[in-house]
Amino acid sequence: RIRILTQFNAIPQGVKFLVDLRAELLGFLEKDPELAPLDRELEARLTAWFDVGFLELQRITWASPAALLEKLITYEAVHEIRSWADLKNRLDSDRRCYAFFHPRMPTEPLIFVEVALTDHLADNVQHLLDETAPVFNVRRADTANFYSISNTQTGLRGVSFGNFLLKRVIDDLKRDFPRLKTFATLSPMPGLAAWVRKHPQALAESGIDLPTAELSAGAWAADRRQARRLRDPLLALAARYLLEAKGRGENPPRPYDPVSRFHLGNGARIERLNYLADHSAKGLAQSFGMMVNYLYEPEEIERNVEAFAADGRIAATASLRREARR
Repeated sequence: RIRILTQFNAIPQGVKFLVDLRAELLGFLEKDPELAPLDRELEARLTAWFDVGFLELQRITWASPAALLEKLITYEAVHEIRSWADLKNRLDSDRRCYAFFHPRMPTEPLIFVEVALTDHLADNVQHLLDETAPVFNVRRADTANFYSISNTQTGLRGVSFGNFLLKRVIDDLKRDFPRLKTFATLSPMPGLAAWVRKHPQALAESGIDLPTAELSAGAWAADRRQARRLRDPLLALAARYLLEAKGRGENPPRPYDPVSRFHLGNGARIERLNYLADHSAKGLAQSFGMMVNYLYEPEEIERNVEAFAADGRIAATASLRREARR
């Protein structure tokens, strides 16, 4: 089988065919475990072919081919692109979008990141994506906010190159904008509501008297009095989740939240929680409207990576740790 799979590398569109084949295969593994060896062989081949040394970093702009821009709209997995006007806003002069491409799939972005250049740490994604907001003067920018990172190819699950993307993008931004000093994310907590459903006692421990379903529905967020009353308890819940919720079967234990696991594993620090930073239906459903900033401090990255790999130690600010003890 490996000899047959390897020959696809020499066929036009052969690599893309195998990526799509594995994406389809993943849907059958649970019901048919006999397919597991084929999946492992496919993953091994794809891991070798998609080594970061073969990948090309490209900036995507409004002048990029329309077919590529359409794929951005299709593949955006964090904050839905609602229209061409929305996309144009995300590619304006105060924004950047970068993607990794493979020579065998030159028209298919493998992963892409969207960046907003500002003079502050972003704390609300609706403000960040507001099409009517004035364009920021990038000569005043000192902060790069990574607000969306989307993997596009399901068949490349398990093939990791997101960390290399961020490093390459940071280098590119520093070269173009020497004034940039802060590199941070505005990230969702996609596992929060799911974790609370498994651990409903966490709500009472944080002083929250609404059930998970009601919190996820989000009607309370439109009631100013309710929103003020729930602010501190929900922030405490989110801080505990980020610092204490762990996945199963890993040694050392890793964070339950996949986004947290990714950024902490790449050396970031949990910097700040942002209340009602995403009041979209999706944001309320998955994390009760809260988002988090992860900060990439160049002098701390290597130390944070080593500590996280050795014993799962989480780098976080003192204010966030105080929040968790509230």
